[in-house]
Amino acid sequence: MPLSGHIAFVTGASQGIGRTCALRLAKEGAAVAVAARNQEKLNELVNEITTAGGKAAAFPLDVADEEQIKNAIKAATDQLGKIDILVNNAGITRDQLVMRMKRPDWDSVLQTNLTSAYLCIQQVIPNMLRLRWGRIINISSVFGQMGQAGQANYAASKAGLIGLTKAIAREVASRNITCNAIAPGFIETAMTDVLSEEFKQTAVQQIPLGRVGKPEDVAGAVAFLASDDASYVTGHVLSVNGGMLM
Repeated sequence: MPLSGHIAFVTGASQGIGRTCALRLAKEGAAVAVAARNQEKLNELVNEITTAGGKAAAFPLDVADEEQIKNAIKAATDQLGKIDILVNNAGITRDQLVMRMKRPDWDSVLQTNLTSAYLCIQQVIPNMLRLRWGRIINISSVFGQMGQAGQANYAASKAGLIGLTKAIAREVASRNITCNAIAPGFIETAMTDVLSEEFKQTAVQQIPLGRVGKPEDVAGAVAFLASDDASYVTGHVLSVNGGMLM
């Protein structure tokens, strides 16, 4: 299997894109450390992976807490031996027009979506440097590329992930470590389930492929960027959006 022998750490793994990415990486042969706040959902995911013959372990984690990030990554490294694939997927929204947006809503989105990625990268980089191999994959968003009314905090955090991706890619390229971002478009997840049917229909009209995406569409891109097939790809933003942004 393409990722046999590798260990992946996936944040926001309890549901949606993160959960599907963890399942796909395990299917490709990686052992997967799954991290999120919901211990019960993590345990269900670990059970699903191990029942299918894979290897996984759960690490409860609120990525808004720096000490929890340090402790979870250390625990995963101690238990699994190393982390050489990192998927920064954890994300939240706190939507509001900018003139009404409260400072805590700005801060919490930037902390969870952007600062946590920097902190996770900082924790895994030393081991990747020693291994002289690593894959860092940041889950951004089409709205980090084109903006979105009512999502100044979310769009800023996801645009920031793209800048972070390019900077890290330049810093670590000489050690055979790649850093890339994936920018999903409209994907069916719990985060989008709460949107009105009218909004969803309007969104589909803007997508040339005429459908919303599935978490599996993003997971396939993650598996590719984690593999040796993408060994010459770094600092790249892979759009998975059905043609929404051309």
